[in-house]
Amino acid sequence: MRKKEHNYAFIDSQNLNLGIKDLGWSLDFRKFRIYLSNKYRVKKAFLFLGFVSKYKRLYEDLSSYGYILIFKPVIQNREGRIKGNIDAELVMYVMKEINNFGYAVIVSGDGDFYCLIKYLDELHKLKAILIPNQKSSSSLLEKFSNKKVLLEFEREKLENKKWKA
Repeated sequence: MRKKEHNYAFIDSQNLNLGIKDLGWSLDFRKFRIYLSNKYRVKKAFLFLGFVSKYKRLYEDLSSYGYILIFKPVIQNREGRIKGNIDAELVMYVMKEINNFGYAVIVSGDGDFYCLIKYLDELHKLKAILIPNQKSSSSLLEKFSNKKVLLEFEREKLENKKWKA
């Protein structure tokens, strides 16, 4: 009898959202949570994002879909763009939870996560790296090509059909 997997997903929301929007479509976060559960046996999905008060309703929706929201305070850069780099928080949460999951699913194509992904792979705790599109995939992650999944090829399953570009 196969041991039941108890997997966790760690999601870089900005990398995911911008990578999908670069393809000209929008991700349906409800469908994505179901996809993670069904395809990767994800029990907990940690979604890392910058907190902007005007998006309170969106945060409530994401929470109702089953995401555990991890917020980082945001700052505005000189051009007025909001910045909320979550890399350190994501790495910290993986390490904090490492004894609680069977495998990790990392959702980001950001090369800044190379050392984390390498470490998880060495421990045989890396299930998959879900990358929004090939363009948003760092060349540092090529070493893990057997674990990489490009979400651009999952559009039919994950697209928010109500959203128009």
